Amino acid sequence: MTPGEIEAELETHHRAGFAWSLACCGRDREEAEDVLQASYLKILDGRAEFAGRSSFKTFLFGVIRKTASEARRRRLVREWFGAHSVRTPRAATENASEDRLALLGALAKLPRRQREVLELVFYIGLTVEEAAETLGVSPGTARIHYDRGKRRMASLLGISKHD
Repeated sequence: MTPGEIEAELETHHRAGFAWSLACCGRDREEAEDVLQASYLKILDGRAEFAGRSSFKTFLFGVIRKTASEARRRRLVREWFGAHSVRTPRAATENASEDRLALLGALAKLPRRQREVLELVFYIGLTVEEAAETLGVSPGTARIHYDRGKRRMASLLGISKHD
């Protein structure tokens, strides 16, 4: 892809990319913005290269996930050695409804992989197969996390099959 084509793809997927970055950063808007910017830089300067084995969107989400993981690791190391105080995530739900708060609370209680698959499918709009590729797992593994995550969310939210 040419640099212009890459920039056009980044622009096309910016909103979804930011939403995924927020999910990867625990809804901390400032951290999500930093992660998204770092991800774009990796792609634009060639440190993360699109090989065409997946859709550009799936590639982008993989870069964002890896960049968020690296940022989280760096932050934990800084906190461990006391270089910086612990940042308090901004409450992205300050004006949210009780339902949204309950949903986010239940989502936060899921194991990481289940939460990631559900966020990619429901918030970002990827298929389970695209989510699998983004997360670097097999489609079967992603389907298992997807099904278990949905069942656990229903249980946490008190939703029965008959509701």
